[in-house]
Amino acid sequence: MKTINITLPDNSVKVVEMGTSGGDIAMSIGEGLYRASIAVKANGEMQDLHTPLNQDATLEIITSKSDEAHHILMHSAAHLLAQSIKEIFPTAKIAIGPALTDRFYYDIDVEETINEDILVQLEKKMKEISKRNLQVKRKVFPRNDALDLFKKLNEDYKVEIISELDESEEISAYGQGDFIDLCRGPHVPSTGKIKFFKLLSSAGAYWRGDEKNKMLQRIYGTAWFSKEELNNFLHTLEEAKKRDHRKLGKELGLFAFDYEVGPGLPLWLPNGTIMVDELEALAKETEDNADYMRVRTPHLTKGILYERSGHLEHYKESMYPAMDVDGIDYYVKPMNCPHHHKIFSATPKSYRDLPYRLAEYGTCYRYEKSGQLFGLMRVRSMQMNDAHIYCTKKQFKEEFLNVCQMYLYYFEIFGIEKYQMRLSLHDPADLGGKYVDEPELWLETEQSVREALNEGGINYVEIPGEAAFYGPKIDVQVWSAIGREFTLATNQVDFVIPGKFNLKYVGEDGGEKTPLCIHRAPLSTHERFIGFLIEHFGGDFPLWLAPQQVVILPVSDKYLDYALQVKNCFKEKGIRVKIDQRGEKIGAKIRDAELMKVPIMLIVGEKEVEKKTVSVRRRHEGDLGAQGCDTFSDELKLEITERKRGKSNSQN
Repeated sequence: MKTINITLPDNSVKVVEMGTSGGDIAMSIGEGLYRASIAVKANGEMQDLHTPLNQDATLEIITSKSDEAHHILMHSAAHLLAQSIKEIFPTAKIAIGPALTDRFYYDIDVEETINEDILVQLEKKMKEISKRNLQVKRKVFPRNDALDLFKKLNEDYKVEIISELDESEEISAYGQGDFIDLCRGPHVPSTGKIKFFKLLSSAGAYWRGDEKNKMLQRIYGTAWFSKEELNNFLHTLEEAKKRDHRKLGKELGLFAFDYEVGPGLPLWLPNGTIMVDELEALAKETEDNADYMRVRTPHLTKGILYERSGHLEHYKESMYPAMDVDGIDYYVKPMNCPHHHKIFSATPKSYRDLPYRLAEYGTCYRYEKSGQLFGLMRVRSMQMNDAHIYCTKKQFKEEFLNVCQMYLYYFEIFGIEKYQMRLSLHDPADLGGKYVDEPELWLETEQSVREALNEGGINYVEIPGEAAFYGPKIDVQVWSAIGREFTLATNQVDFVIPGKFNLKYVGEDGGEKTPLCIHRAPLSTHERFIGFLIEHFGGDFPLWLAPQQVVILPVSDKYLDYALQVKNCFKEKGIRVKIDQRGEKIGAKIRDAELMKVPIMLIVGEKEVEKKTVSVRRRHEGDLGAQGCDTFSDELKLEITERKRGKSNSQN
């Protein structure tokens, strides 16, 4: 009998027979641990509980409390959904069913239109299969055997996936009862582990996201380890519906889309334009204080520029087609980077000019597929809070940290309390392939980034193998007030592009040097950031950002002249103010102002005219009594200037 050594997290070693499974080891430690087990991590690789161990290994038992467990549960729930589809609609063809952050989906090809009634049916069937407590078993096939199996099952989409794999490759699949699905795994050990789930919605989705392919039906669901977790998520989902930026954007008159303009091309309405202007003013003020220099670049550029930058090689599918101008291909710009590099090289530079910080609110255009467009969060025209910093190696750490601290400054202003910066690193095994072959520069730069983040006390995690090909990067994740996660911004290091553009500066020794380049966009695009802010604040924006800051509500028409005097008092202080001149009763005016989420209401009637005051009503605070116009307008002006958050739905 051959034995192997299994090292547990507490460094204790178990000597077991070769072929012993992770589940067996969990049982040997304790029955309670075994019942709580979902999977194992052997030598850093996730495996099913049933998978035999055939070599010495460090072993971690994955339970519902482990970080990886929820993803496994979601993926297993997707298979449970697919099995329920096949049992209700035997002729349906299943495509793919991945796990996402807080939900899963499965794409299916079925004649029936998936509506609410069918979702209820499917969910009922999923509960039934869960109660059967079917063992989930991993099976491995030679590629051609797997191909034959899924052909017999008439699973055309699985056949297409397998056909693209090398003939020598082994294929893994997972079976539960009579159902089998192509999958790498791992999965929960039995369907009985999947107890708390909910099907959420259905939508159309092109096979493989390609508009040329057949439109499938996508069913979304979610799964959790407890009823409490499920209910909490569903509550958050309901809150998110109330705060949906598309719904509130329409109600508050912020933006619109129009068929004749084109999908993914937002029209900023007057109220939305005010928000765009306020964000731009904030960024310009912040960047001016940090010694950035403002530049402007054209919307249209020769293709030769994007050949040099590599965009035509790597991003052509996301670019709009070329247009012929005088026999030369021109493109609308997908990003500002190459233009800024040209600005840097337009004049000679010495080390005394560095760091050289360029900032621009450039409008960029990207051909996002129609199925991927989503309100303001995924658009084809975008205004980018873009900047590039050119610096020496010695300056790099300080510059990078300054950028990260700029992010934190913005988080404070907008009340973003939960965030995470994800440091994406290179994989040494992919040098010369996925990543530029500069091993020493990679290690040096990554360490500098770590030190900058640590010195700044910045919350971050490391993600190996996710760097850009030209250098490490930070992807900034933020959570809205209701706990939803958004990817907003990026902070990237580039030590390739400066060389491609032959960017040089004269060093202290008189020789030519190549600068490092930091690419940052802390406010993301205005489109995505405002979409986030709408949800974060529930449309209930702080005073400085609110499109309409003050509304004056005359009790009747005979007080309009005084209302105009009040308006001028506030307008002179630079406060956005309007008069509600409708012939409605004061209660209706107050109610409508509340619906439009106007922060400040000033009620004027006979008493206010006599005393030269206004009756102040503020959202979330109610009636604040009579105030003098000059005194109160000065108070508001100070609050606006300091960009105070005040009380809002983000804090309730």
